[in-house]
Amino acid sequence: MNTENILKIGMAQISPVWLNKSKTIEKIKDSINEAGNSNCELLVFGEALLPGYPFWLSMTNGSEFNSTVQKEIHAHYIRNSIQIESGELDEICNLAKKNNVAIYLGIIERAKNRGGHSLYCSLVYIDSEGEIKSIHRKLQPTFEERLTWSPGDGNGLRVHDLKKFSVGGLNCWENWMPLARTALYGMGENLHIAVWPGSDTNTKDITKFIAKESRSFVVSVSSLMKIEDFPKDTPHLEEILKNSPNILANGGSCIAGPDGEWVVAPIINKEGIITAEIDFNRVLEERQNFDSVGHYSRPDITKLTINRERQSVINIID
Repeated sequence: MNTENILKIGMAQISPVWLNKSKTIEKIKDSINEAGNSNCELLVFGEALLPGYPFWLSMTNGSEFNSTVQKEIHAHYIRNSIQIESGELDEICNLAKKNNVAIYLGIIERAKNRGGHSLYCSLVYIDSEGEIKSIHRKLQPTFEERLTWSPGDGNGLRVHDLKKFSVGGLNCWENWMPLARTALYGMGENLHIAVWPGSDTNTKDITKFIAKESRSFVVSVSSLMKIEDFPKDTPHLEEILKNSPNILANGGSCIAGPDGEWVVAPIINKEGIITAEIDFNRVLEERQNFDSVGHYSRPDITKLTINRERQSVINIID
């Protein structure tokens, strides 16, 4: 067996310490060490895990204008979001290098180049040397997410070499966007990472569909969240709990192969690191009869343009 063809993947299906970035970082670090002890070469965390998904919006009338409740929870969210330029991912990067594991991590980013007060749902890729190689800001927040997250840009639409694989990733319902998927396919992606806030209702259909469309491996990773996972010091906790279901996110992390069949079927209500090995040769086999951006494409008829410029309100010339 050619070991360069084999990649061991860890899916970190864990709950955050909700809206508490320091305690959630500690959980993430524990997961990295566990993955390292299991010889994982790629570890993936769910969407917005650090510091958590904005579950309060749908349970507290998030669209109410000028609401004190919404303002105070939002301010708490900003205080616990991540400003990468300030070194808030440094410990995670150092652990990635120590454990020789590449990482995809879903964060809420407080982007300094956009003034430092607005939030972006970002997917960060850290290589096994501990270097941040891309920060993909979610192109279009979904439905009520638009009440707290800002639209991103194309800067993070990138793929990365990992052994024989070329890996790229998207956040949640971005995975339903054909052009965003095609952008990554066209860059040579053959291992697709799809991150979700949680639940097999999201992962069970689209994971297999993307695998069949792209003839790639697809890794979907979701978080967990139960009613008891809301910390006691959460602003307006009583208001949030009043309409909260017992289980907000049940996981559903899974892996589909390039033939669209399960390597790991969706796993629900189980916290921990889920591991699997994938074989790059399976990608080459399935591309024999279909390759959406290669021999089965017609760039003379349809072609995609990608703008990867990092968007900012200001362009400073000193």
